[in-house]
Amino acid sequence: MIPRYSRPAMAGIWTEEAKLRRWLEIEVLACEGMARKKVIPAKDARTIRKRAKFHLRQVQKNEARTRHDVLAFLEEVASHVGPAGRWIHQGLTSSDILDTTLAWQLRDAADLLIEGVRKVKVAAAKRAREHRGLMVIGRTHGIHAEPTSHGIRMALLHDEFRRAEERLRAAKGEVAVGKISGAVGTYAHLDPAIEAYVCGKLGLKPGAATQVVPRDRHAAFALALSLVAASAERWATEFRHLQRTEVGEVEESFAKGQKGSSAMPHKRNPIHAERICGLARIVRGHALAALENVALWHERDISHSSAERVLFPDATILLDFILGELESLVAGHQVFPRRMLANLRSSQGLWASQGALLALTRAGWERRKAYESIQRHAMDAWQRGGADFPTRLQLDPELSRKIGSKGLREAVDAKRHLRHEALIYKRCGL
Repeated sequence: MIPRYSRPAMAGIWTEEAKLRRWLEIEVLACEGMARKKVIPAKDARTIRKRAKFHLRQVQKNEARTRHDVLAFLEEVASHVGPAGRWIHQGLTSSDILDTTLAWQLRDAADLLIEGVRKVKVAAAKRAREHRGLMVIGRTHGIHAEPTSHGIRMALLHDEFRRAEERLRAAKGEVAVGKISGAVGTYAHLDPAIEAYVCGKLGLKPGAATQVVPRDRHAAFALALSLVAASAERWATEFRHLQRTEVGEVEESFAKGQKGSSAMPHKRNPIHAERICGLARIVRGHALAALENVALWHERDISHSSAERVLFPDATILLDFILGELESLVAGHQVFPRRMLANLRSSQGLWASQGALLALTRAGWERRKAYESIQRHAMDAWQRGGADFPTRLQLDPELSRKIGSKGLREAVDAKRHLRHEALIYKRCGL
């Protein structure tokens, strides 16, 4: 992934140097496990632990000749160990190292992503408490519906990322599976205790496998990343819409010296939210490759390998970056209560139509008749101007008499729409 969309901690998991360090540790642990089972001399295992190392440039030179990354690595490590090096990779196959390393990398990547989600939750909780009761017009289909609050919006964001955290934890558990079981997963030349030792040291679980760990586990992980990215995009899209000039209820933070356009000095564009939306598409796209990697031939083929070298580094690095952007967006967005109130009032009180409808049906009117009467007054208020919707209800003697002054007040009371706000917050974990 390009540095522009990478954060150091996550990108560091996926460097070639870091990957080979993990390979080396797994090979050394396997030798220690063999020594524990008296398969190799304990003295040689200690020598391997002490002397085993590699130089990345030499591994790359070896690979140019061997055209096999693991063999290139093993040659370089053995050159530093001496005679004891003959025990390195004893009974193992390349995928024992590759898949156990990948599980280790994905486990560590998941921990960073979970921390990123937690930070989004903290920011959302703070803004939810800050804007509790700040009434705004809710929109369905992009059209004014009924009042809600900006606090409820942020509470719902918090709730969605509680689910995101649960998904990442589940995906982490599913993919954190190592294997040291040989060419087709049958432990033909290995004691299963060696696998248990290596996985135990790394905090992974041993799992049934062929030559590779089954790729449904990895697909589940990629799908979890996609779902979290989709949630981030959902809220980035919400912020983008709320920042549109015609809405103007919130705005991304705009740093001192920041510029919005090369041509128009007045521009303050929602670039963080737009960036989230664009990058989320890439994360989702990688999930398709992970799904297609599930169907390998027999005990394994290599078609998944090249795709995974791209998709898992890219997907985790991008989602990590997305979460950082979303945290900043949630924590730093500006809120404009006056504009929220103006927008609420701009639709002539039409948000009260359901309250009026229910008042009429409670008073005994047949629902269709009540609906059509309320709809007629609502459209007159919207299209003809003049008196707003609540006033038109008062001016209609039949409706006014049927609903009554108390019923009319209740129908057009905006506060009633937030009377269960505390319950919503509680359900959102706040």
